[in-house]
Parts: sequence; structure tokens; C-alpha cells
Amino acid sequence: MVQAWHLVSRPEGTLTMENVELRDVPLPPLAEGQIHVRNHWLSVDPITRLRMRGDYQGAQPPFALGEPIGGVATGVVVESRSPLFSPGDRVKHQLGWRDEAVGAAELFGKLPDIDMPEQYFMHYMGVVGLTAWSGLVKVAEARAGDVAFISAAGGGVGSAAVQIAKILGLRVIGSAGGAEKCAFVRSIGADAVIDYKAPGGMEEKLRQVAPEGIDVYLDNVGGDHLDAALGLANTHARFAISGTVGNYDNGEAATLRNFSRVVGQNIRLQGYIAPREYGADMLAFQHQMAEWIASGRISICESVFEGLERTPEAFISIFTGSIAGKILVRL
Repeated sequence: MVQAWHLVSRPEGTLTMENVELRDVPLPPLAEGQIHVRNHWLSVDPITRLRMRGDYQGAQPPFALGEPIGGVATGVVVESRSPLFSPGDRVKHQLGWRDEAVGAAELFGKLPDIDMPEQYFMHYMGVVGLTAWSGLVKVAEARAGDVAFISAAGGGVGSAAVQIAKILGLRVIGSAGGAEKCAFVRSIGADAVIDYKAPGGMEEKLRQVAPEGIDVYLDNVGGDHLDAALGLANTHARFAISGTVGNYDNGEAATLRNFSRVVGQNIRLQGYIAPREYGADMLAFQHQMAEWIASGRISICESVFEGLERTPEAFISIFTGSIAGKILVRL
């Protein structure tokens, strides 16, 4: 018998423990073409909150009430009835929020043969890092000398983006919530940091640290951050929109007072889902990121919660803004 977190009611606002329940679930017998994986690490990600909404329409379906919650996980194959995998293989998959999983081999992917800790492939060596890199390089076409504004710079995507932007030769402004997270963002190389929890409006705060305006904006938040970036955007600024986590709990989009500047300043805004548009670049990106990590040009920041029972707590911490770096659960 294994355990898995189930969605028992749809959250209204922030997820609470009343919305989820940890239940024992039987593992089905291993059928031909299936593998059995013991999870080592779970990732908690903002997209999970969207999939908890019954009306969510995206690349993946919403979670059904009473069913296990899925999420990114890494682990090791303990039994296989597929020629694609052998016991001991390290794998990544979407059957997270549980300690073990059985499924068709096609649902799992082998981790690349790169000498990096397993959990790195759920952040800087995985979709998180690819999102940061492709947003800057592919979408925003960042160039040395550009001024870049990166929202949620203390989180997984944001902290990777700050460091990649510095490697590319950009002046980097990050936003984070609270003195501790702002200090962290400075420690990984940001030239200036805005505390979005401090008194005052976002646009004025951004103006104080970017009087010359911004050329690149990597958006993980939306809302007042996006509006401030529009207000300070230089002509031909490029915005890469990877998420609007500030709206995930309430489902409401903030009013953008500065949206008319998109026309006047010839601003380019482009939303993207990194694995969909740039998945073909993943392996090359992973080798580049591995070199940056090994050389010390990229510092890893993880916030680890211990034990399956703490998964909801880890997930909720994404939205409180109290934790720096990529948030993980170790089993």
C-alpha cells in the first residue's frame, strides 16, 4: 500500500488542508509495458493550482475531485515490464504527490546521462531552467547591455533567470517579497532589487531603480508587476510572459493602466510554454546549464520540505512568497 494526496474539494482562493487528503491507495499489478517507480523527489508548481479549478482549460486537464493530484517527480525504477526501462534507471514523470507510482512506460522519461543530482532535473536542469533561458534568449532576444526586469526573482524560474541574465551581460533588476528574499536575489547577482511587499506602488519602485527604463521583462507574476513594466518599457522592449501566478488563486486579471504604451513604444509581448515551444532545445540547454553549475557561474538554491505529508505545505508556500529558490519535497 502506498500513499497519495487527493483533491477532495476545489479551493476558493488559497489552497487549504480541507481541500486535500492523504489516502492509502493500492498499487495495481504490473502489466506488460508498465513500470513501477519509487519517487525520491516531488516538485510543487504553480500550474497545479490552475488544474485544481474545475473550469481550467489548458494543455493538461483539471484534476477530478476524489482523484490523486499529479505533479512532477523524479525517482528510480524498482520493477519493469517494458524493454524501455530497467530497475535502477533514474526517471522523471508527472505522477507526483505520491510516494510510488505504476504506469505505462510512455508516461516516464529517463534522466539524461549528465552527472548532476537527481532533483536538479526538476528545476535548473529541467523545465524551470529551460523557461528562464528560453524566455531570455529565444523570446526576449536579450542582448548584452539590456536592462532586464525579472519578477518573482527569488523563485525557481526567477532565480535561474537572474543568473542567466548576468552571464549574458545584462543589467538585472529583480522583484522579491521581504528583506530576506531580496537579500537572496542580490546574493545571486541582481544589480537592484524591489521589495514588492514594502509600501509604495510597483511602478514608482521600478522607476527608482530603472530611471533609464527597461528593455526586457521576464514575467512570472502579471498584475501590478506587468503594469509597472509596461510603464517603464523602452521603445522596442521585449516581454516574455511565462506565468501570472499573482492571479492563480483568484482567477482575476489586474487592470493594466499602461497597456496603451504597447502601441506607442512598439513593445512586443509574447506568452510561451517552454517545453512546448522549446522542448527540442532541452538537451543542449541541459549540457550548457551543467557547465555553468560545475564552473560556479550558476548557484543552486533549493528549499526542501521533508516527507510526503508536507507536500501541501510546500505547495502553499509558493503563493505566500516566503520561501526562496525552487521548492521541493524529499521523500
